[in-house]
Amino acid sequence: MEDKTKTEAQKRADPALLIMVIVMVLSFILMLSPTPAGLSRAGQKVLGIAIIAIGLWGTEMLPIGVTGILVVLALMVSGGVPSYQEALIGFAKPVPYFLIAVLTIGLAVQKSGLAERIARFFLRHSRARPFALFTHLLAALPLLTLLLPSATTRSGILVHVYEQVLILSKVPKKTPLSKAIMMALNSVNRLASTAILTGGITPVVAAALVGGVPWSRWLVLMLVPYLALLVLGAALIYGIYHRGFKEKMEAVPVVNPKPFSKMETRTIVITLGASVLWLTDAIHHLDPSLPALLAWACLLTPKIGVLTWKEFERNISWANFFVIASSMSLANALIKSGAGLWLANTIVYKVPALSQYPLLVVIVLLLAAAPMRLLIPNITGFLAITIPIAMSIGTSIGLNPLVCGLLVMIAGDAVLYYPAQSASSLVVYERGHLTAAEIFRFGLLMTFVAFIVVVVVAIPYWSIVGEPLVQLGAK
Repeated sequence: MEDKTKTEAQKRADPALLIMVIVMVLSFILMLSPTPAGLSRAGQKVLGIAIIAIGLWGTEMLPIGVTGILVVLALMVSGGVPSYQEALIGFAKPVPYFLIAVLTIGLAVQKSGLAERIARFFLRHSRARPFALFTHLLAALPLLTLLLPSATTRSGILVHVYEQVLILSKVPKKTPLSKAIMMALNSVNRLASTAILTGGITPVVAAALVGGVPWSRWLVLMLVPYLALLVLGAALIYGIYHRGFKEKMEAVPVVNPKPFSKMETRTIVITLGASVLWLTDAIHHLDPSLPALLAWACLLTPKIGVLTWKEFERNISWANFFVIASSMSLANALIKSGAGLWLANTIVYKVPALSQYPLLVVIVLLLAAAPMRLLIPNITGFLAITIPIAMSIGTSIGLNPLVCGLLVMIAGDAVLYYPAQSASSLVVYERGHLTAAEIFRFGLLMTFVAFIVVVVVAIPYWSIVGEPLVQLGAK
């Protein structure tokens, strides 16, 4: 039996090893070749490092946290960044600390008993029917977005809730149903956030880059396209894991809910307090990490919180911290070295020649967004490079720059090719239900879904609400 397990593990490792050999060869060819026109030597090195990082994160040849540290070391040693401070800049950003704080909130929800309470509620209403459980999750995401705007926060809480659901209904960890639920939390969950301007870093950054969009106008522009993405993404998950919806779920005996314990009450009050601060950021302008860290401190304070420091140390995966911080350092290096801008310009430099064919321009922009999203792990870095380029191209050939900027945002935001690209994905991935290969395959499929939504849904819809693709008076 042990030999059989080893053989299966070796079979899984062989394709990953081949991919990594190819990635390493391509990376070293790139770094040792003459520097292309318009690209700095430092940018050339950073691109090579980015290719290796994507290969390692995507194949899991090394633990993802180790890959993160190697990325930082490679940026220092290669000269891809001018100083070690630049290589470590991701560790000075608020996002990694926000992620740790959110994971702590999820841990408190589990320890206090709230996760089991909510899990029993879902099971009671789904009546041990897998499809009902799945649809309840999907229906709850838009509503939860209003209470918990951050997709990372929702993932941090819901992953514990649905793990309890699977345990109580005796669904094994690696079954299709388990994977379907976790893939929804990993990928589709994020889509509910971008529909509102306060839903996370993606809408905030994108709205600023396109020139500033009010909260209500953003909702009008994004609600229909992102609802289409959510529905089609859910349908795609159902199609991939359809066998899981035929699985048997153990019926959980109906019991009268007990009164809320003091631990549950404290957890609810602290979490709701953070949510209020997140929802009122237009008033106080606090970075989202600050309410999260305040909740983290409260949850770990004796007699106020519900966790001890030892429980925190024992149960929090610090690999997530290193991955998200190093990915931000890499994204920063791609921007500062000019590598990202050079790559984007290289991909789309022929677009103005298609000015007589607006739809072809849209398709080229969408096709260019995919490799850019693959190479740039951080969504902020992706948006900072692609939105200004798309808008300038649109302006130069008579297309609506706002539409051009928003369509590349959707193309990048709708997909995840590896867990390091999103804090919310890391929260789910580290629980062990999904592999990096499964996330990558789903990301490829969602690329096509995003293209379809942009062309078939978003562009016609935006025209109806006053943002046509072709500007009036343009030839």
